[in-house]
Amino acid sequence: MSLSVLIPAYNERATIEELLRTVLTERIVTQVVIVDDGSTDGTREFLEDVTETDDRVQVILHAHNLGKGAAIRTALQHATEDISIIQDADLEYSPSDYAAVIQPILNGRCRVVYGSRVLCRDNEYPIDSFRVGSFVVTQLANLLYGCRLTDEPTCYKAFETALLKSLPLKATGFELCPDLTAWVRKQGEPIIEVPIHYTKRTVAEGKKIRWQDGVIALWTLLRLRFQ
Repeated sequence: MSLSVLIPAYNERATIEELLRTVLTERIVTQVVIVDDGSTDGTREFLEDVTETDDRVQVILHAHNLGKGAAIRTALQHATEDISIIQDADLEYSPSDYAAVIQPILNGRCRVVYGSRVLCRDNEYPIDSFRVGSFVVTQLANLLYGCRLTDEPTCYKAFETALLKSLPLKATGFELCPDLTAWVRKQGEPIIEVPIHYTKRTVAEGKKIRWQDGVIALWTLLRLRFQ
């Protein structure tokens, strides 16, 4: 099978170049779709020249910042490979885990795989407000949708592309994660988790998610459960 990597990017000039270089070293990657979501820090200008260096890369530009969910939905319209995986434009997650994440799909065990930061014992994943929020969101997803997840808000979510395109996604921001989980489970699809590596970054280093996004995630899970 072939792999599309979907990357939303907003003001990630400090990391996007190294991230893209790392992604493109993975042999299983046959397509990279990057959506610049209205960056103002030079990310946009860097990406405008990227397609000239590797024909696997496609760059789409949003005129204004619309949010991570909107960027992924735009990227998904251009995905052509059998499997798609979501990749943030920072360096918290390692593309070297792609093969492990998509393996259950290749083996025919499922159509959806989440990479769990919790399951990898090598990770330094401190119990702070971000992790507590992640735990709460995960437990509500398990309760409402009959999952047994350890890390619902993880970035690394891989899907059969046909399934992903069939989901009625409406998210524009970070509520993309619960939007995906809710619709996958409402369609009766199991979600398998595999351990992935994680290098946490701080707000000062560019982490954009805030406590308000956790509240929106909880509401999204509740709203879609009874929709």
